Amino acid sequence: MDFAKATNVTPSSNGFDAEIHSGWDIGGNANGGYLMALAARAMSAASRPHPVSVTAHYLSPGRPGPVHISTDIVKTGRTFTTARATMMGPDKPILELLGCFGELANVAGAVLIDAEPPEMPPPEDCVKLEPSPKGFPPPLMANLDMRMHPEDAGGLAGKPTGEPQTRGWIRLPEEQPVDAFALMLFADAFPPTIFNTALPIGWVPTVEMTTQVRGLPEPGWLRCRFSTRFITGGMLEEDGEIWDQSGRLVALSRQLALTPRNPTSG
Repeated sequence: MDFAKATNVTPSSNGFDAEIHSGWDIGGNANGGYLMALAARAMSAASRPHPVSVTAHYLSPGRPGPVHISTDIVKTGRTFTTARATMMGPDKPILELLGCFGELANVAGAVLIDAEPPEMPPPEDCVKLEPSPKGFPPPLMANLDMRMHPEDAGGLAGKPTGEPQTRGWIRLPEEQPVDAFALMLFADAFPPTIFNTALPIGWVPTVEMTTQVRGLPEPGWLRCRFSTRFITGGMLEEDGEIWDQSGRLVALSRQLALTPRNPTSG
């Protein structure tokens, strides 16, 4: 299923109805970026076209099936609208979100960027991730075209670099267009940075995640870099950058997650 259909929302009483589709999961639990994108579509439909900054708190796992997304407008200004949303599953809340929405084409200002896109081999020389019957790489990879930097892919084979970093290329398959909501998915799609440390490979549950969209990407591959500096108190942060084909920064992310739970056997 293409991404636009997988994140479609339908207006209903007090919000929007949607469905968490199978195939966008990791071990049966829907990917956190996918859930954020689904909820953000509802928030956008209730406010302004593009998510500028959205923060999600993850309350319970999202499993395939119908959900209801209630929305509430906190404030509408001349440029931005602040909206609140709750994604409800059949019996309990899944996500609580607060976000700022606007029209990215109308947001302009000074540009000062003290960073560059990560240096990487071309996509064809990187490691393509595809779903495995063993569960990892997860089913989500069937809906993405992801190529990891060869130096960072060793952690998946039990040969971590020792540096908590993940770099790679990403796009949607079959030339599907990448919108602001797809950037939210991409910000949470790559294998966790700590797979390149001595910590066991396992589920890394997201507690909170913020994604900022700085621009709509040019068509083509997106170049990504994710890194972690602090693993302490049973938690870690993961900072992400997404750059488009033209070398322009289009999204930033920060995720707070728990250290691995229920490590896999191989």
